[in-house]
Amino acid sequence: MKEEIEQILAEIQALKCQTEKEVEEARVRLLGKKGEITRLFDEFRTISPEMKREFGQRLNVLKKEAMAKIDELRSSAVSAPAASETAFDPTMPGDPMPLGSRHPVSIARQEIVNIFRKFGYDVAEGPEIEDDYHVFEALNFPPNHPARDMQDTFFVSTGHVNPLLLRTHTSSVQVRAMETMKLPIRVICPGRVFRNEAISARAHCIFHQVEGLYIDENVTFADLKQAILLFAREMFGPDTQIRMRPSYFPFTEPSAEVDVSCNICHGKGCNICKGTGWLEILGCGMVDPNVLEASGIDSKKYSGFAFGMGIERIAMLKWQVNDLRHYFENDMRFLREFSSCVEG
Repeated sequence: MKEEIEQILAEIQALKCQTEKEVEEARVRLLGKKGEITRLFDEFRTISPEMKREFGQRLNVLKKEAMAKIDELRSSAVSAPAASETAFDPTMPGDPMPLGSRHPVSIARQEIVNIFRKFGYDVAEGPEIEDDYHVFEALNFPPNHPARDMQDTFFVSTGHVNPLLLRTHTSSVQVRAMETMKLPIRVICPGRVFRNEAISARAHCIFHQVEGLYIDENVTFADLKQAILLFAREMFGPDTQIRMRPSYFPFTEPSAEVDVSCNICHGKGCNICKGTGWLEILGCGMVDPNVLEASGIDSKKYSGFAFGMGIERIAMLKWQVNDLRHYFENDMRFLREFSSCVEG
């Protein structure tokens, strides 16, 4: 203990501090509850009675020296503050501001677009406020046909032959592409669509779609299946499988719903795929000849396929999001989860 006392005393005498912070750190290190001098006082209780008088005096001198040195350094630090506390450097950068990131729906949309661009598809866009002809009639929805009930439509204007409405699908962009583009046509049509539906974990009145269209000579259902399979493996992984189930759409014949193997359980069955091992991602089919003829395309010479998918649905499957409403609530805690995502 004698050697420790002398060592600490020499350290106190040589102690130098420039700022109040440094003085406080020295005080805590020497005199704090876990300080070096406090520790020696705790050890003093254990020494033999005949040695207590000598070491008690030494410890008291050490503590007084430490307190005096701390007071001296504190007064000098107060009278001569550090230059860094008074000077201002206008060339220093300002306070950092956090940067935003892409919305998960935008990330998923761009990844889908990039995949199909690699396959040779161009991007086509159209108006969100459309007329009845491009949304329904040109796509084989005759007036009063029951198929119109599949689309819960927001009408902007009514009472005339070709009313305006908020488009219920981006198939209207496909119609405009067939009307204006030269054959062959290979486009994808991403965009926002609107349907009068109750908002829930699985449905919303506003959502986003990507639809695709390919028209050329001798296009077959096998071409459609291969395109969907390539997309699924690019999007969800190289081991992804697809299955096609017969379905009905007014603008395609034959039509199919497409499922992909669950990328969570790898086909074994889980709560995400409801134990089936499959997840539905899109609808597709061969373009109905009536749709081709309505846009001035010779259906005897040309054929084609079309497909459509909900971007929110793809994003939900890709990132295992269990509630569609998260995409629209602007909860920063949710959105920050995607700040590190890289667009495909």
